[in-house]
Amino acid sequence: QVQLVESGGGLVQAGGSLRLSCAASGRTFSSYTMGWFRQAPGKEREFVAGINWNTVSTTYADSVKGRFTISRDIAKNAVYLQMNSLKPDDTAVYYCAADRWNSPVARRAVSLYDYWGQGTQVTVSS
Repeated sequence: QVQLVESGGGLVQAGGSLRLSCAASGRTFSSYTMGWFRQAPGKEREFVAGINWNTVSTTYADSVKGRFTISRDIAKNAVYLQMNSLKPDDTAVYYCAADRWNSPVARRAVSLYDYWGQGTQVTVSS
């Protein structure tokens, strides 16, 4: 049973930083691509960032490029999202997801990811 558990969300002022963590269990993810998505109230879930577990190739949505950094820790079987220069528009529930396809470039479609965490709330005040 694959489990993804996010943590690290919270309330932060605009311009601040947060680091989200995704602890993965149930298997190693050496053949997976991992992604972070977010969903704001009334909006569809959208791709934020992705990383290929083996090549460490990363992909970002244009809206977060230069501000967010995705990384992974093999020893801890974990994925992280460092978020800097946060804006009120970044307010959303953030989800960690795993794609079994092991795409060299992280795929962006929600429907292509096989496993999801429960989400963690990030609120950025102005």
